[in-house]
Amino acid sequence: MAAEDVYDWLIASSISSAGDPFDVHVAASIAAIAFSEAEGDGCACLEALGLDKAAFLDLAGILFPGAVDTLDRQVSERAVAVEAEEQSVRDILGIYSSEAGRLQTHFIAMIARRCQSPHHLWQDLGLRDRQELRELMTRRFAPLARKNQQDMKWKKFLYRMVCGSEGFTLCAAPVCSDCDEFHVCFGAEDGESRLARNGHSSANSHASLGQARSDALPEAAE
Repeated sequence: MAAEDVYDWLIASSISSAGDPFDVHVAASIAAIAFSEAEGDGCACLEALGLDKAAFLDLAGILFPGAVDTLDRQVSERAVAVEAEEQSVRDILGIYSSEAGRLQTHFIAMIARRCQSPHHLWQDLGLRDRQELRELMTRRFAPLARKNQQDMKWKKFLYRMVCGSEGFTLCAAPVCSDCDEFHVCFGAEDGESRLARNGHSSANSHASLGQARSDALPEAAE
């Protein structure tokens, strides 16, 4: 199942959700990219997502209630290992969260896991552009967004926060503007979204996608 189809199906499955539309969009984008990567790499989608099955179904119940039954049948129950570095990112996101709650915990886990991927963070979250990432961080991690006043690249900034919290020095430059690698931390994060969306798609046109395409889900969700 292509990432775009997963995204469209999840959006269609959110019709009865009371969740915020932006949260729905972001979570659908992350899940779609994770499913796509897992299918391409031959690994479990939950590994690419950073959530175990119970947490993923809880997320779906909040934002994609129409998808829960299909996901419960198709997603395998597998433990998700979290290495020390990833846990440190989770900890930083937790410390600087705007709110608490189950949904926030799920976003923290997904963002920390997607930080392990090699592209710009906004691309590895399946977002349309860097501005959407800025909006996500401002809404859900406002104290952290305020700390990133110089608009450092978010992966760089998060790992700088991790290093600082653990007593390490990420770089020796006393002032960022004097650093020879300024562009590495602050350069443009241009590029195309990794998730092409069908702008014409609607809830009605995908209302039966959970049944019509459920046979394609196992390969992407194992």
